[in-house]
Amino acid sequence: MMKRLAEASQRLKARVAGGLYWLSVLIASFSEIVLRGPLNIAGGLIAVLGMVAMTLLFYGIFKPISRGFSMFAASLSLVGLSFEALRWQPWGVNIAIVFSGFYCLMIGYLIFRANFLPRILGALMIFAGLGWLTYLSTPLANSLSPYNLACGLLGEGLVMLWLLVIGLNAQKWNELVAARRSQS
Repeated sequence: MMKRLAEASQRLKARVAGGLYWLSVLIASFSEIVLRGPLNIAGGLIAVLGMVAMTLLFYGIFKPISRGFSMFAASLSLVGLSFEALRWQPWGVNIAIVFSGFYCLMIGYLIFRANFLPRILGALMIFAGLGWLTYLSTPLANSLSPYNLACGLLGEGLVMLWLLVIGLNAQKWNELVAARRSQS
């Protein structure tokens, strides 16, 4: 009974993470397109909070692969989300998107190493990260627009859609956790 509960729990965490991503993107998009003034700021902050929760869920999901790497990825995401919440863009560079690019690269690597998600999802997340990293240079980002945006949204969006609809292979996740515990 406990094993089934643990499996359902990890699958649920993955689905909630995917749902939080999509909800955050929808709220952020709605806020930017429709809302003005304080409501726009409030909508952006709600979207950031959803992404913070998704980041924490991802940390827990990928911790068995590499605790340190997963922690570093989560830290990068949280720093980027802090820049987003503050709407700080020094030198005209969208720092939040750049941090998101590095986060996507790291999560892509973790997905690629995981046996509880298809490797193609790792490649898609790396693809997204490369799209976001073009924002390191405003002229480069502008010259590649809208293709860099499409790379980021398509890569991340497909991964999150997979997580929302299918989740992860909880049995393989539990086997990985058990193998890590036996090594300790």
